[in-house]
Amino acid sequence: MSPVLWLALLAVGGALQPGFSPLTHYISELGTRGSPNESLIRSAAFGLTGFLYVCFALGLRATHRQGWLFAAACCLIALEGIGRMGAGVFPCDPGCVRATETQDLHTRFATVGFCSGILAALLWGALLRSRFSVGCGVVALVSLLLMSWEGNPWGGPGLFEHLATIVLSIWLFVFAVRAIHHQSAVAPDRFTSSA
Repeated sequence: MSPVLWLALLAVGGALQPGFSPLTHYISELGTRGSPNESLIRSAAFGLTGFLYVCFALGLRATHRQGWLFAAACCLIALEGIGRMGAGVFPCDPGCVRATETQDLHTRFATVGFCSGILAALLWGALLRSRFSVGCGVVALVSLLLMSWEGNPWGGPGLFEHLATIVLSIWLFVFAVRAIHHQSAVAPDRFTSSA
C-alpha cells in the first residue's frame, strides 16, 4: 500500500500547494522548508512511505532466501526507502536550487532512492524473468535521464521526475501484489506438508 499512499499524498500535496505544477516543479518542492504542506510531505509522504518500503523489503527477504541476488534485490528496495526517508529528513531548498548544505544531502538521498528503485525493478525483472519489471526500470531510468538533461526540449524536469516516481510506484505495487498472491498460494502447501 505504500506506493499508493505515496502517490495519493503527492496528489493531495500538489493540489493544496498554490502554484505547484507537476510539469515544472520537482516533487521535493512540496516539502520545502516553510511550504504549506511541509509536515505532511516530509513526515508522511517521504518518512512513512520510505519506512514502509524498508519493512516490505525485510518481509520480502524473509520469504525469498534463494541466494545473494535475491538478497541484493531486497536490499535495493530497502535502499529506495532509506533514500526517500533521508530526502524527507533533509528538505530541498526553495526551487530545489542549492542555498544550503541541506540541499546537497537531500539530492544525495533522493538520488540513492531513485537509483535503487530503478535497479530493484531491473534486478527483480531479471531474477523473475519479468518484462514488466524490466520495462518499468527502463522507463524510470530514461525519465530521470531526461529530467537531468538541461537541454531537454520536451518540458520541465518535474514532468519526468513525476513520470519516474509513478512508474516505479506502479511497479512496486504490482510486484508486491504478485509476491503476496504467490506467497498465499504457496503457504497452504507448507501447512499441509508439515501436518
